[in-house]
Amino acid sequence: MDADLLPPPLPTTAAEKEDALRAWLRETQSLIIAFSGGVDSSYLAFIACQELGDRALAVTGRSPSLSAAEEAEVTRFVTRYGLRHAFLETRELESPDYVANPANRCYFCKRELFARLRPLATRHGATVICDGANADDLADIRPGRQAANEQGVVSPLVQLGFTKADIRERSRRWELPTADKPASPCLASRIPHGQPVTLGKLAAIERGEQALRALGFREVRLRHHDRLARIEIAPEELPRALDPAMAARLVAALKPLGFAFIALDLEGFRSGSLNGAAADQA
Repeated sequence: MDADLLPPPLPTTAAEKEDALRAWLRETQSLIIAFSGGVDSSYLAFIACQELGDRALAVTGRSPSLSAAEEAEVTRFVTRYGLRHAFLETRELESPDYVANPANRCYFCKRELFARLRPLATRHGATVICDGANADDLADIRPGRQAANEQGVVSPLVQLGFTKADIRERSRRWELPTADKPASPCLASRIPHGQPVTLGKLAAIERGEQALRALGFREVRLRHHDRLARIEIAPEELPRALDPAMAARLVAALKPLGFAFIALDLEGFRSGSLNGAAADQA
């Protein structure tokens, strides 16, 4: 084969991948980014804004499963960097499939979001809808990927081989506040599969995690097991949580939210402890 006909080599370093991403963005000319405010979509939206300006629109789905703290972080990020942004009301809680909370719950959530992004893209003249999925995500079972494929949503970070480490590296290069941000999945991920998602549970989880952070715990999950609240915190913070005085404060903060029993998970925080391998997030 003529050397001139060979495909260009794939980028290998994080910097090379970013150069390729910038070239791809310029070719798209205009796009919508499904923007959760996490590490990946924040990096993608930031670079898209640098390359396309107002022709890049970041859109965040807003529903009771989005915590007020996450919504505030999204607002701070887009304001700080001048991103064109919109919140889009989603109604996944009106879907019986979503409310039933099966193992592929995330599929129904993403399907709702992407379906609402399509007419928005038409109104704004956006040629592409994309998300922040990265190459590492391909190793997991992620039901939301099926919804993206069905709706024609593009994942440029996957296509260009960005790993989570690459994205964090480039985010640090640009001094983005999300560079070392822990995973921040939706509130529904705290409810075991098969137990219905309700407004009351989502509100209790949000208020409970707010209380835990107010007590100084950084990476927390409040798993909702009906009348039992199971607290997961970073392993290095367990000694502090086990102090009798702190334990009493935890009980005082969480019992008024409707829980009869408060349990501290001695294994500490671990992503996906409820969902095993079949989760988009946890």
